[in-house]
Amino acid sequence: MKMFCYQCQETARGKGCEIQGVCGKKPETSARMDQLLYIARGMAIVNRQLREKGASSKDASRFIVDALFTTITNANFDNDMLDGYITKALDLKNELEGESKKRGMEPPFMPEVSYHIPKEEYGVHEVIEHSGTLEEEITSVLQDKNPNIRGLKQLAMYGCKGMAAYARHACNLGYEDEGIYVVIENALAEISRPDISVDELFSLVLNVGDGGVKAMALLDKANTSTYGNPEITKVNIGVRNRPGILVSGHDLKDLEELLEQSAGKGVDIYTHSEMLPAQSYPFFKKFPHFAGNYGNAWWRQIDEFETFNGMFLFTSNCIVPPRPKTTYMDRVYTTGVVGMPGTHFIPEGKDGKKDFSEIIERAQTCQPPTEIEHGEIVAGFAHNQVLALAPKIIDLIKSGKIRKFVVMAGCDGRMPSRKYYTEFAERLPKDCVILTAGCAKYRYNKLPLGDIEGVPRVLDAGQCNDSYSLVVIANALKDAFGLESVNDLPIVYNIAWYEQKAVIVLLALLSLGVKNIHTGPTLPAFFTPEILKVLQEKFNIGTIATVDEDLATLIG
Repeated sequence: MKMFCYQCQETARGKGCEIQGVCGKKPETSARMDQLLYIARGMAIVNRQLREKGASSKDASRFIVDALFTTITNANFDNDMLDGYITKALDLKNELEGESKKRGMEPPFMPEVSYHIPKEEYGVHEVIEHSGTLEEEITSVLQDKNPNIRGLKQLAMYGCKGMAAYARHACNLGYEDEGIYVVIENALAEISRPDISVDELFSLVLNVGDGGVKAMALLDKANTSTYGNPEITKVNIGVRNRPGILVSGHDLKDLEELLEQSAGKGVDIYTHSEMLPAQSYPFFKKFPHFAGNYGNAWWRQIDEFETFNGMFLFTSNCIVPPRPKTTYMDRVYTTGVVGMPGTHFIPEGKDGKKDFSEIIERAQTCQPPTEIEHGEIVAGFAHNQVLALAPKIIDLIKSGKIRKFVVMAGCDGRMPSRKYYTEFAERLPKDCVILTAGCAKYRYNKLPLGDIEGVPRVLDAGQCNDSYSLVVIANALKDAFGLESVNDLPIVYNIAWYEQKAVIVLLALLSLGVKNIHTGPTLPAFFTPEILKVLQEKFNIGTIATVDEDLATLIG
């Protein structure tokens, strides 16, 4: 059985994974995801039609978001869990079709709408013979034969996946925006059109980017309204002498519930990877057992989890299939859209809350973590905190003490070529300040880069979704200097990507008119030469070169 997937930066040979995903995804898992997304497209088509009559289903919209989120890189490897999603998707699609007919409308005659599959064919994704030639099954990415059309459709799809992740986290805190559902479902419906043109797709991609801005703004509002504005915080990267639970992912609601349920139980809670920014929210600081951050970026978990000795909770991606002889697999718990065979899943109760008692009780029997680092790192430079420093920053810019800000947001990854970002940060002139968000920061957030008159040279805004903070900061500086465009500011962009949340960050920046973005360590496989040419012409987007070349180009 074959597969095809090129949604992440580490895709095989820079072209596409065809035998097994570099992430560890099996062909039968990939096929299930293709099927689920195809059904979600059918749901979106019908729900868009119902929305025109004021009769759309919010349950369907929320499910589409979950379907997109669970297919994001390193989120779900559990075929049984994906089977449940497929079954629910088919049921919801049938309900939408029934509602459409009840209202006197005929659902659009499109294969995505009429698609049905028996359970015994879940995960079966074979090459079929049609008119004497071999063709990919209709659910495959490769169904679109024109590589430009295919690439732009997938760019829109991957942007929707990233947007869905942010929308889900906001929804978990009680914040929703119907406009985000409209953007996602319209995009899924439009990419299902066989007659859509390249020009229409470029416009659609920018519309997805606009939706991404809205989703990031919504999540920022949800997080700050619930937990307060992040503040400058020194985060301990060492360990205590009690058992611990290491929390990974992005969902602050899950962290909140775990902290509340584990209070006074003799267990410390640590953050891992993208959960690090939680250390800066005032709400979480009231918990004395909220210990610090353990480890580094997501991909190093297969080594760092071996030394933590405690329990693990994944609240979103990025979970990595462990080595065959790992010692920690049975101590891993997942929740939300995350699934991995051999781990334990914590569902949401009917009251909307989760019961973390089992993982807490098991943690009490564990050994304390083994220390792998010692000291502190500084975090908490989201937009509210940076804007509080704005007068000082503006003075430093005017006096020439800050020459440029370098936005180095995005993802980290396993490829050796990513050492580029460490070297770039190390060699950056001392009058330059890094603005970062996302796990890309682990390439340089522990370097002794110092400060400029008390302003740290690495300003960490938080998670990948907190790239929104960087936009707010840029717009505030633009207004302060009386400039017409953020492109006139002393800000340059050198962004690392890995998966689909980085894609929506890129599209969001493009939709805001940001130009001259460098991205790397490689360009997406779905960027054909023609797509890249248009992006270069409109936005001057390009890939990284060498550290020397990029320092000369970006800094001068």
